[in-house]
Amino acid sequence: MWISTKAQYGLRALIEIGKTPTQAVPLKDVADKQDISQHYLEQIASNLRRAGFIRSVRGAHGGYKLSRAPKDIRAWDVVVTMEGSLAPVSCLEDSDSCTKTGSCATEGLWKRVEDAVRDVLYNTTLEDLIQENVQLEHSRLVQLEPFYAPQ
Repeated sequence: MWISTKAQYGLRALIEIGKTPTQAVPLKDVADKQDISQHYLEQIASNLRRAGFIRSVRGAHGGYKLSRAPKDIRAWDVVVTMEGSLAPVSCLEDSDSCTKTGSCATEGLWKRVEDAVRDVLYNTTLEDLIQENVQLEHSRLVQLEPFYAPQ
């Protein structure tokens, strides 16, 4: 299992769009803030729109908005939309792909790995990720503020 840049960038784009829920966010702004190629981000946004995570807003202040509340968007759904299967080995998805299915010494291990990944992604919402991002940005700003000692 390898999470591609499509899924990583898709989540980052949703976080960026979700941080300003009352405004449409142009993809150029998302691309600039997240250091993602705008052309690649357009392809990702198309997938996110088709899957119902975002909607486009036309006009002078156009861009993208979330289609539903961040608390209702699970990281699992986004990653699976962008990646397809997250099975770490093919036999978990297709038992006919391996002659050892059902008698393999490592099958249980790979199933536990898959379950752990599913648990973390399923129990993480976009709202959680937005809050983490805001806290991270805030802590960076605090670190950048100059310290002036009273004289």
